Amino acid sequence: MQTIILANEKTKISTLDRGLNYGDGFFTTAKIINQHIEHWSYHKARLIECAKRLGFPDITFFDLEQQIDKHIHSKQYGVLKVLVTRGKGGRGYSLPNDCHLTIVISVLEMPSHYSTLAKKGLDLGVSPIKLAAQPLLAGLKTLNRLEQVLIKNELRSQNCDDVLVCDYNNHVIESSAANIFAIKGRSIFTPKLDECGIKGVYLQSLCDKLPIEFRHVSIDELKNADAVFICNSLMGAVPVKRLDKCTFDVEHSNTLLTLFLAKEAKC
Repeated sequence: MQTIILANEKTKISTLDRGLNYGDGFFTTAKIINQHIEHWSYHKARLIECAKRLGFPDITFFDLEQQIDKHIHSKQYGVLKVLVTRGKGGRGYSLPNDCHLTIVISVLEMPSHYSTLAKKGLDLGVSPIKLAAQPLLAGLKTLNRLEQVLIKNELRSQNCDDVLVCDYNNHVIESSAANIFAIKGRSIFTPKLDECGIKGVYLQSLCDKLPIEFRHVSIDELKNADAVFICNSLMGAVPVKRLDKCTFDVEHSNTLLTLFLAKEAKC
């Protein structure tokens, strides 16, 4: 069973909700364009995978999609967030005998700076905060985002648009809120996400179009690449203009990606 709630100032959620108490839940964030959800099939697959790997009951998508359509019917451009918790539970970590999902739908404005970054490229620093390894949660967009909160707080003291985040082995994982991929010669590569990090919807959509290799990546490898991008479902693929003290030609980066996409489209 599930309860679907539209987020607004009057929304009420039980203080016993496991999402509030334990971060027992997951979410996805999607772009609304002309009353439709871009890459909805990928977002839906993400929700299904999260529910399965975390031992949640199946989501009833017929009801959820009806509610989404109802609330975005007049929205030409914006953001949809779907947040799922395991619902109410008693004291302690043990799962409730009967699980009644809480699903919160939010319809929000699109961040205004994304279009600017896509045109001019972004400056990327390096975060001093490392990501911990937890293979059971790797790739999932769970409600446990305190690492990202700390990373964003630290970012405020750095003179850059975003930061690279590494794990404790100094492998590059992602940026504060996006995946990373790079082009070098005839290859495209992105960090492995088998121990930590989130496998984003936009990256997954690119993987279905391009031969992207998942492997361990160092900061020096990115600095020596021909082009570096960060990407997520809201901003798309945004070229990196500067990584630490290394600079990239934004126009050249965009041209390389366009050529790769065009080549694969012909295959």
